[in-house]
Amino acid sequence: MTQSSNFCSSLRAKNPAPASSTRTAPQTLLRLCAPFLLMAALSLVTSTAFAQPAAAPAAEAPKFDLGDSAWMLVSSALVLLMTPGLAFFYGGLVRGKNVLNTIMMSYGAMAILGIAWVIIGYSIAFGGGGEGIHNYIGGLDYAFFNGVGYANKYADAHTIPHMLFAVFQGMFFIITPALISGSLVERMKFTTFFIYMAAWGLLVYCPVAHWVWGGGWIGDMGVMDFAGGAVVHVNAGFAALAACLVLKPRKGYGSRPMLPHSLPLCLLGVGLLWFGWFGFNAGSALSANGLGVLAFTNTQIGAAAAMLMWMILDQITRKEMTALGAGTGAVAGLVGITPACGFVSPMGALFVGAITSAVCYLMATLRAKGPVDDSLDAFAVHGVGGFTGAVLTGIFSVGAIGDPAYIKTLTGMTVAGDKTNTLSLPGLLEGGTGVFLHQILATGAVAIYTFVMSYIICLVLKAVMGLRASDEAEERGLDVSLHGEEAYATESA
Repeated sequence: MTQSSNFCSSLRAKNPAPASSTRTAPQTLLRLCAPFLLMAALSLVTSTAFAQPAAAPAAEAPKFDLGDSAWMLVSSALVLLMTPGLAFFYGGLVRGKNVLNTIMMSYGAMAILGIAWVIIGYSIAFGGGGEGIHNYIGGLDYAFFNGVGYANKYADAHTIPHMLFAVFQGMFFIITPALISGSLVERMKFTTFFIYMAAWGLLVYCPVAHWVWGGGWIGDMGVMDFAGGAVVHVNAGFAALAACLVLKPRKGYGSRPMLPHSLPLCLLGVGLLWFGWFGFNAGSALSANGLGVLAFTNTQIGAAAAMLMWMILDQITRKEMTALGAGTGAVAGLVGITPACGFVSPMGALFVGAITSAVCYLMATLRAKGPVDDSLDAFAVHGVGGFTGAVLTGIFSVGAIGDPAYIKTLTGMTVAGDKTNTLSLPGLLEGGTGVFLHQILATGAVAIYTFVMSYIICLVLKAVMGLRASDEAEERGLDVSLHGEEAYATESA
């Protein structure tokens, strides 16, 4: 007899089962199946509670383009990849004792914002249409993804399922609050930032997305934001400025060096961001068509021009081309070309990238000499870069790209109304003074709204939860103090 058998026998000898506990085979089977039956019942109740209403009879089911759907599935994955890319980019720029905390700020966004989008975020951003109050805020039409199906469309012009459109937009929702962390690293409590992301996403990102893309007042003005210059970058950048002003500088800021601990890790993040950005920008065409090709091409040109410009400026001012400068320049160019990529020519993209890079370089240089601890230049690159790109869109946009006949040639779709991000208008170089002014007005409104709201959210969380880690935790490093882990642990001798 084995040791295991002896052990089981001794247990039965010490604790004999009473006669009344003897069960028949059907009773035993029922007992084993009870948890599974309970789970099935709960699933039935849940599915009934959130069941989508029956669709009205239709003469013909929606037709989807398989190529467009395949491209948008890939684009959605590419945009999600940008968040881990951002984590590595930011993670390499902080001190080694804070790298895990910095990375977790981005990974945490994938968790809490991924759920918040499904529950209510998507509905606030894209529900409600654009009449009356819905010019400013969405509705509850799509709460819990109600009505967001894989066999219906969000808009008649789309050639992809509604659920795919919603998932693609959800990836933007995830990365945008994570961008803010670049101004808050090495000193903010992780639990507070976790809650901050959800609150900011629902109260700031979703309304702004509705204004621009969901049928709101900015879209009605014909303001051009192809892939998120205002919605993503201006939004996150000015929020970062507000948050770091409330949070105050890191201990020792300005009096001791706070150098990046791993530039290779930072450049790996830049590469992942650049790669994912093709889905971010070209995917915003919502189709594998000529417009997507234009956005893809302009994304590459804008990033390359900006990277080269930053390297040249480094050589002129520092007498050396730095790896950090090259990576930052590439990101600045990607930010600047985001609102413009579907509205400008390839040569226009070159100018947008180069000019944005120069403006961000100047802002980052000035910031480094001032008292504001925008730790990783989230405001200087995303806020200022996004604003610059939005303004340059109003200068270099090509009206022919928005001509209905031209769009039909590119996409095969007939464009109606002025609420599609494929509608390009003549920019300032083509006499579009009104278009140019609208770009400035709308982008300025987004900047003011997000700064004020973000400042208020930070003050509320400061009063309720506290914003900063303790002085001891900051000195020791947030990895060990807040997460109980080390990025580069070494064994004791």
